Amino acid sequence: MTDLKSQIEDFGRRARAAARVLARTSAEQKNQGLLAMADEIVAAGPSILEANAKDVTKATADGLAKAMIERLTLDAKKLKGMADGIREVAALPDPVGEVLRDWTRPNGLRISKVRVPIGVVGIIYESRPNVTSDAAVLCTKTGNATILRGGSESINSNIAIAAALSRGAARAGLPEDSVLLIPTTDREAVKHLCAMDKYLDVIVPRGGKGLIETVVSHARMPVIKHYDGICIIYVDKEADLAMAESIVINAKCQRPGVCNAIETVLVHRDIAHSFFGTTGRALLDGKVEIRGDERTRVALGDVVKAATPEDYRTEFLDLIIAAKVVDSVGEAIDHIEQNGSHHSDGIVTANEQTAERFLAEVDSATVYWNASTRFTDGGEFGFGAEIGISTDKLHARGPMALEELTTYKYLLRGTGQIRS
Repeated sequence: MTDLKSQIEDFGRRARAAARVLARTSAEQKNQGLLAMADEIVAAGPSILEANAKDVTKATADGLAKAMIERLTLDAKKLKGMADGIREVAALPDPVGEVLRDWTRPNGLRISKVRVPIGVVGIIYESRPNVTSDAAVLCTKTGNATILRGGSESINSNIAIAAALSRGAARAGLPEDSVLLIPTTDREAVKHLCAMDKYLDVIVPRGGKGLIETVVSHARMPVIKHYDGICIIYVDKEADLAMAESIVINAKCQRPGVCNAIETVLVHRDIAHSFFGTTGRALLDGKVEIRGDERTRVALGDVVKAATPEDYRTEFLDLIIAAKVVDSVGEAIDHIEQNGSHHSDGIVTANEQTAERFLAEVDSATVYWNASTRFTDGGEFGFGAEIGISTDKLHARGPMALEELTTYKYLLRGTGQIRS
C-alpha cells in the first residue's frame, strides 16, 4: 500500500501537470467547465446531503462547538447557493491574460506586464464544506490546479462535493486532476503538503488559529492567511444611534460564529448612556453576554460582566461582546491597533472628517464607515466567491478571489536588441 507521503507527492505531480494545461486553456472552456461543475453539484445534491448528514451526526456526538456545527451543516438552500455561486464565477471576467502595463524602451524593446495563474494552490481548511467548492471554482477560473485538504469533521461532505466537481470538469474537457482532494483525516497529510514546495506554489489555510499556526510553522512555500477575526466597531459621538444599533446588532448577532462578526464595540463617552440604553438593551434582549469596562457597567448595571484585558483580544465566535467607553476617535483607533487583528473594523458617525480620519488611520484589511463588518466576504464584494480572507500585506489583503489567485510575468518582445 502506498504510504501517505508518497500519495501526497503523487497528488503534487498530477496537480502540476494539470496546472500546465489549465494555464493555456481558454476562458470559454474554463467557463464551460464551471457550468458543468454547477450542474453536477445539483445532480449530486441528494448524495452530498446524505454525506453531510453523517458528518453532522458525528460532529454532534463528538461535542463540537455550536459555531463549528453551524459552519459544517448543509441543506438544499446552501447547495443551491453553492451551484449559483459557481455560475456567478463563470460569468465574471477572466483576469488571466490581462495586460497590467505595456511600454516600449528607447531601444525599441517592448515590455508587457501580464496577469498569469499562480500554478498549484493548496487549500487547508476546517469545518466548512462549501470551501471545497469555492476554492476549486476560483482556482479553475484562474487556470490554477488545486489540492484540497479539509477537516476530519467534514470528510464525507468534502469527498462528495469534490467528486461532483471533478466529474463536471472532466465532462467539459478540463484536466481530471484540476481539483484533487486528499481523502484522509490523518494530520500528517498537512505536514506532507506543507513540505511539498516542489509542486505547490502557495498554501491558503482557512480555519482556527491552531490550524493556521501549524501550517505557517511547517510550510516551505508562501502562506496567505489570517489568524483571528477580532473585528471592532467604534460608535462616535456624532453617530446616528438608530443606525448604530442596526449595524452593531447585525455585525454581532446575524452570524456570531464567523470571522467578520464584531467582537468589541467602542462607544464615545458623550453618547454612552444613550447608546447602551438602546443598543445595549437590544443586545441583552438578544441573549448577548456583554463584558464591559467600568463606564459600560455604570450605564447598564450589574448585568454586564467586568471585562478583562484579554476580553478585548478575544475572538469569541459566540453571542459575547466586549464593550468599552472611550474619550475620542483617537483612543478608539489606538485600541484597534493594540487589540484588533487587522481584519474588519468600522466607525459609525455622521461626521465625514472623523470618518475619513478613521478610514485613513485604521490599518486593517477592510475598514468601514456606517456599514456592518459582515460585508467582508467575496460574494458581498461582487467577487462571486472567495478563497479566504487575508490580513497579510503582501500579494493579497482582504477577501481573496480571482485577481488574488493570479500573479504576473513580464513578456519582452524585441527585434534583435542586445545590451551594450
